[in-house]
Amino acid sequence: MVQSLSFIENTAWDIVKHFTDNIQNTGFKAQLVAPNKLSAIRYRDILKDIGRVSVELLISAPDTREGEEDAFEGSDDKVKIFYKAMMDKYGTTEKYEKAIINGFKKRDHPEIIIVVDKLLTGFDAPRNQVLYLTRHLKEHTLLQAIARVNRLYPGKDYGYIIDYYGNLENLDDALHTYAGLEEYDEDELIGTLTNMANEIERLPQAHSEVWDIFKEVKNKYDEPAYEELLSDDAKRHSFYEKLSLYLRLLKLALSSLEFNNNTPEKQIDKYKKDAAFFLALRVSVKRRYSDELDYKEYEAQVQKLIDKHITSDGEVLKITELVNIFDKEEREAELEKLTGKAAKADHIASRTIKAINIRINEDPIFYKRLSEMVKKTIEDYHQQRIDEAEYLARTKDFEDSFFSGRRDNVPVIIKDNPTAIAFYNLATEELKDALQHKVNRLEIAVDIAKGIDEIVKANVFDNDKPVIDWQKNDDIKGMIRIQIDDLIFEMKIKYDLELDFDHLDQLIAECIKVAETKYKN
Repeated sequence: MVQSLSFIENTAWDIVKHFTDNIQNTGFKAQLVAPNKLSAIRYRDILKDIGRVSVELLISAPDTREGEEDAFEGSDDKVKIFYKAMMDKYGTTEKYEKAIINGFKKRDHPEIIIVVDKLLTGFDAPRNQVLYLTRHLKEHTLLQAIARVNRLYPGKDYGYIIDYYGNLENLDDALHTYAGLEEYDEDELIGTLTNMANEIERLPQAHSEVWDIFKEVKNKYDEPAYEELLSDDAKRHSFYEKLSLYLRLLKLALSSLEFNNNTPEKQIDKYKKDAAFFLALRVSVKRRYSDELDYKEYEAQVQKLIDKHITSDGEVLKITELVNIFDKEEREAELEKLTGKAAKADHIASRTIKAINIRINEDPIFYKRLSEMVKKTIEDYHQQRIDEAEYLARTKDFEDSFFSGRRDNVPVIIKDNPTAIAFYNLATEELKDALQHKVNRLEIAVDIAKGIDEIVKANVFDNDKPVIDWQKNDDIKGMIRIQIDDLIFEMKIKYDLELDFDHLDQLIAECIKVAETKYKN
């Protein structure tokens, strides 16, 4: 049966509204299943005329029997004209199908792919989140069609079935009929379809769990108190996780006509207001503590929620983007967005620790000590042993030490050689028991550091450049180990050192890590 133009047009407009309101720009796509090729072409033409979503049609070659029941249009001619245009454009059936499928699976466009029978089974496109059904599907085909939108993908909690025909009324029968067959396990089929209302029922609990994190905050209007409470890493990341769930459920709820019709407007406004508050808090907290969230797959969906439901006219709430902490201008610009000495100090402290973690293998002893001093200062502030001004002053000094490369108490002879300084710090730490009673212990550590630096350069460099991928060359690293071991044995005799071989092995291993970090191609 060929659907009427009025039905197709009304359905197409409804699909556009649903897709643009809920799916577009989230990274996900949709599949529209039409009853026959002529209807599929009409859906394509109308969707292209509307112009708000990108769409392509994938059909098989027409046969002469198609469309004969349509007395008002040469439907067979319309299908043939479309298919000939595809062959003129792509050359062969294989190239046509491959181009449409690759665009849908691997590129941003098309956003919606229209099919009749193709791609209903065996088509694996995990970004496909919505199935718009405008035709009757029987038991086995219905189950396999639903499976098209149930493929796992980052940020994809559910696949959605929008049924314009009434197929889902027969789903229970389909599940029952095929539950006993070998290709289906009845237990696995449980949950194939979940009513949106059942998921939306989780919204009040998710909402409460976000608020529960802040039950210690006595003054609910004291916004800095919320940020201070989240200085604890575990609480902060619990907040991020619970907020992410709340926002995803709220987005689902707000896309449901039933939820909007049956939920008091005051409650919906409360959900939206709290979402806006917590999103703003998340932006502030993420900035204050220099966090990179692990929920990037959800960010496009959250931004969709913000743009459509949360912000009011003229108000802009954008999810913060990553800041390059090694770029001074970006660091300063981010700092200017914060108010209050404590907030600025928290931001500087957290981003300094983050930067230290990135570079720690360049000079592990120095960076470990610096990180410990930063953490101790954070603790001193939160235990009220220092005030905001002192907190900010100290964190600025630590950050300056990190980015300027300033090293205190470094022997003059190696002060301009950062790699030798790293070896020197390792030697003083790993051999401290052997050096502690030596009057000339610093001289010995410098002698060892310079010797290790010379050994590494002699093995790693060729014509003043590091050997390509030397870090993967076990022969080079093996030679470095042997030669450092020989060097330390010479130092043992020269300075009469009592060495612990476990510490010696640790020194050699850590020096090679430093060399791998410092002397890259």
